[in-house]
Amino acid sequence: TYALSAGYRLIDTAAAYFNEAAVGAAIRKSGIPREELFITTKLWIQDQGYAHAKQAFEASMENLGLDYLDLYLIHQPLGDYYGSWRAMEELYKAGRIRAIGVCNFYPERLVDLCLNVEIPPMVNQVELHPFFQQTKALDTMREFSVQPEAWGPLAEGKHAIFTNETLSAIAQKYGKSVAQVVLRWNTQRGVVIIPKSVHKERIEENLNIWDFSLSEEDMAAISSLDLGHSEIIDHSAPETAKWLNGWKIHD
Repeated sequence: TYALSAGYRLIDTAAAYFNEAAVGAAIRKSGIPREELFITTKLWIQDQGYAHAKQAFEASMENLGLDYLDLYLIHQPLGDYYGSWRAMEELYKAGRIRAIGVCNFYPERLVDLCLNVEIPPMVNQVELHPFFQQTKALDTMREFSVQPEAWGPLAEGKHAIFTNETLSAIAQKYGKSVAQVVLRWNTQRGVVIIPKSVHKERIEENLNIWDFSLSEEDMAAISSLDLGHSEIIDHSAPETAKWLNGWKIHD
């Protein structure tokens, strides 16, 4: 509700977040015309496959109370996501979904999907922040015309990001917060950002990044912070696949 009143119009949720009904209630309470909102939700691993994906989509729509969805994403590159994709292509053609995409697809998975489906994914939502920049992955997305979208753009507060010396110096230079600098950095790379906060002041602050631009020098300084790997989750690890497949969101 804070976010909508502050001017946010993109809302990102997922079946696995267990908050679709609450999001739907907030949308109705806001009174904002539906066409002004961009609503995203996601299909969980347990519901992968053609028939299950169709059922899961309808369940999400009922929870959200919507007639159509702006973006539907496959939440993880696990399970029968090819079957799910066929279902999503049909829902897209029928006008039930305005755009379809994926989450957490590393370049090799993304390329394979793009080359073997009728409608390639339009979005890939992945972890993107100064400590895990995924520059080569972004190059691959551009090659296949897939829009990158960042989850965890503030590194989930890890790596002491808000007190980092390099980021703090740049923030002071522009009279902005570290969070604003980090979000601006990703937008200048052509990345859509979905920062998460529950604090009204930070929600408003995170939106206020359009009145300045980072110099090439500052962009380069931030690029030096890249660790080259995630310290939040490694989607290439067998342990991750086991853990995610074991996560059930319904009976």
